[in-house]
Amino acid sequence: SADLNFNVMFSQRGMVNIAHSNAEISALHRRGNAMRLNGVDAELLTRDDLGRLMPGLDLSAAARFPILGGLIQKRGGTARHDAVAWGYARAADARGVDIIQNCEVTALRREGDRITGVETTRGPIAADKVAICVAGDSGRLAAMAGLRLPMESHVLQALVSEPVKPMLDVVAVSGALHVYINQSDKGELVMGGDIDGCNSYAQRGDPHVLDHVVESAAALFPAIRRLRMMRSWGGTVDMSMDGSPIITRLPLAGLYLNGGWCYGGFKGTPAAGTAMAHLVATDRPHP
Repeated sequence: SADLNFNVMFSQRGMVNIAHSNAEISALHRRGNAMRLNGVDAELLTRDDLGRLMPGLDLSAAARFPILGGLIQKRGGTARHDAVAWGYARAADARGVDIIQNCEVTALRREGDRITGVETTRGPIAADKVAICVAGDSGRLAAMAGLRLPMESHVLQALVSEPVKPMLDVVAVSGALHVYINQSDKGELVMGGDIDGCNSYAQRGDPHVLDHVVESAAALFPAIRRLRMMRSWGGTVDMSMDGSPIITRLPLAGLYLNGGWCYGGFKGTPAAGTAMAHLVATDRPHP
């Protein structure tokens, strides 16, 4: 959006879901049909199509996880996360929003059953309305108001390999293996998978999850076994019990929550922002 002054580059030619069983093929048929019925381009792929699209993919009969087909959404891809965040920040700043960095909330101020502001490491801030939009820390902030949310916080990890010449220009996803892989503009292969199984607020993950991601990615693309892992990182995500986000007023007057986005918060940001702004401004859910 030019209005948000985004500096975003989509460096992939699409998002490809890989199927390893007849049941997954049927599921991709249903997903593709649902996408097309809603005006979203989607195309089913044969094994040969996948081979032409991703030459390094192991389509042999001896593959550890045989590949039967796939589904591509050609306008899917990855965006520069930091560019998107700064795009939103610039647009918000231009509209009069004060953005205070390195300012931790230490307590929620309340009078009876009403929130009146927040205490921070840089002093108190009075407010008639306070919105909790803190992803994996949703439970910690709500606990400051004496509330317990129906969500859990888990670590979600990712890693990158050493850079190599271009070999993959789509985002490859295997739901059965819980792994995704794509190549950055710098040549690094970016990989990730499922959340860590245990609840945690720490931004460091368990090595066994990285082992699973690497093994699964290498099963799809055997050539990457020769690469070295350069770095990995983890962030906390707030997982709702049914996988659906929660945008709502909380029991204390003036307190609102936008959380439970599980894996998909970044992608849901435009819709989440619209719905949350409407709720805070009007005290009514967005239609």
